[in-house]
Amino acid sequence: MSEIIRGQAMELDKPLKRESLWTKAFKKFIHDKMGMASFFVVLMFLLITILVWSGLIAQHWDSLLADGQMGPNSTYWFGTTINGQDIFQRAIYSTKTAFEVGLMVAIFATVVGALAGAVTGYFSGTVLDEFILWIMNSIDCIPYFLMVAAIAVALDDNPYSMHIAMTLAFWTGTARVVRGEVIKLKNMEFVEAAHSLGVPVYRIIYKHLLPNTTHIILVDMTILFITAIKSEVILSFLGLGIKDSISWGLMISEASGEITAGYFCNFFAASGMLFVLVLAFNMFSDSLQDALDPRKV
Repeated sequence: MSEIIRGQAMELDKPLKRESLWTKAFKKFIHDKMGMASFFVVLMFLLITILVWSGLIAQHWDSLLADGQMGPNSTYWFGTTINGQDIFQRAIYSTKTAFEVGLMVAIFATVVGALAGAVTGYFSGTVLDEFILWIMNSIDCIPYFLMVAAIAVALDDNPYSMHIAMTLAFWTGTARVVRGEVIKLKNMEFVEAAHSLGVPVYRIIYKHLLPNTTHIILVDMTILFITAIKSEVILSFLGLGIKDSISWGLMISEASGEITAGYFCNFFAASGMLFVLVLAFNMFSDSLQDALDPRKV
C-alpha cells in the first residue's frame, strides 16, 4: 500500500507538459479540412513556380510556335495568341511572376512594418511615436494606386520599381497591427522583469516583444502576399507593372483586344489561374489566422 502511495506522489511531482501555441495551432490547422485543401492548392502553385524557376517547364512562353491565333487543341491546350504564342505556357510562366512579386513585397513590407510597429508601440506617446505615425498617416492619405504609379514611373529604369513602390505602400498596415500588440505587451510582467534586470531597450523590443507578435506577423504576411499579387495584376494591366516578362495582368490586357474578336482563351487562362490562387490563399490565410488565435487554441 505504501508503494502505491509513493508511486502516486512521484506522479504528482512530475512537471506538467504544456503544449506551446505553435503545437496547438499546428494540430488545429491539420484538422481543418478547408484549410488543408487550400494549403495543398497553394503548394501546387508553388511547385509550378519552382519548376518554372528551374527551367523545366514553360520556357517557350514568348516563342512564336503557331501560325497566328487558334483555339484550344491537343497541341495548345488553351490555344494561342494572335502572334502564335502558347497561352498555356504563358499562364504557367506567369505563376512564377506572381510568386516572385508576392514573396518579395510580403517579406520586405512585413519586416519594415514589424520593426516600425514595435518601435512606435514601445515608445507610444513620445515624439518618436508621433513622428512615425505622422509618416504612416501621410502615406495612407495618398490614393494607393496613384502613389504606386508615381513611384514606379520615377524608378522606371529600375527592374524592381514596382516591388519598391508596393513595399513603401504596404508596410503601414503591418506597423499598425504590431504597434497595437506591442502597446498591450509592454505592460506585462515579463517586460517589467526585463527592465528590472537592466536589459537594454533594443533587446527587450527584438528579443521579447517582437517574438510574441510572430503569430500576427505571419498572418499579416499571407494577406500582403495576395494583396501584392492582385496589385501587380492591376498595375501590369495598366502598363505600370511587369515589362520584360509575362504576367496574368499583361495577359488580361492583351485579352481586352481579343475578346471583341471572339477569342476568350487568353482572358480565361489568366483570370482563372489568378482566381484559384487568390481564393485558395485567402482560405489558407483565414484558417491560419483561426489556428494561431490565442483565444481559440
